[in-house]
Amino acid sequence: MIFKIVALAIVGFLIYIVFFKKNREDIINKKNDNDIIDTMLECPTCKTYTAKEDAILSNGKYFCSKECLK
Repeated sequence: MIFKIVALAIVGFLIYIVFFKKNREDIINKKNDNDIIDTMLECPTCKTYTAKEDAILSNGKYFCSKECLK
């Protein structure tokens, strides 16, 4: 009786490792790859580097803040 329970637990654990753990590792690796990629641009006014997503685009130039844009 105990042998059947232990065998069932081992089979369940192996199924978990084969099907679910691999998917979780792939999702974690994809998140880490996206976090690393970022383009930094230099502000023409103050020479500070700013992420492209945070920069303000005006007349074909990227500025770090509204103060530098003026």
